[in-house]
Amino acid sequence: MSPKIQEKAKPILEKTGQLGEIFKLIALDEKIYFATDMMVQKYLLDETTLSYEVKEAIALLVSQENGCKMCIDVHKTIAKVLGLTEERIEQILEGVDSIKTTENEKALLNFCIKASKKDNYKIRKEEIDALKEFGYNDVQILEAVAITGYFNYINTLSNVFGLGQD
Repeated sequence: MSPKIQEKAKPILEKTGQLGEIFKLIALDEKIYFATDMMVQKYLLDETTLSYEVKEAIALLVSQENGCKMCIDVHKTIAKVLGLTEERIEQILEGVDSIKTTENEKALLNFCIKASKKDNYKIRKEEIDALKEFGYNDVQILEAVAITGYFNYINTLSNVFGLGQD
């Protein structure tokens, strides 16, 4: 692990006493580490146009869709830290139709699941327009798709390298 990454990891180690498996993996390459860290900071940790609850719902749903046990476990914990109840987390993991929320939010979450799939190239302009009719603007839709793409990326790393598989 490079000295720059060690310095960045110091607060994590002090706070939690350990580094997660994904952190150790991406720390093998400084460029990959810092690019990934920037995405985490800007998409998930910074305040953005989407609520933390919606971002965590996307994280959990896309990770579940991709069969990423490690990311589901990590984001269940993060969701609790952000104030989501165990009941809410279980609703999310049961699927969009089980979530007690607005039809607008369900539309966005279903869209993100569709965007996470390999055939996302089939998404039509009309589907994006439908989200706009639900009140989402271009920035919110872009952000939701960027978070979806981030989880496809991180789920792929986790799944390929068998992280969280005990």
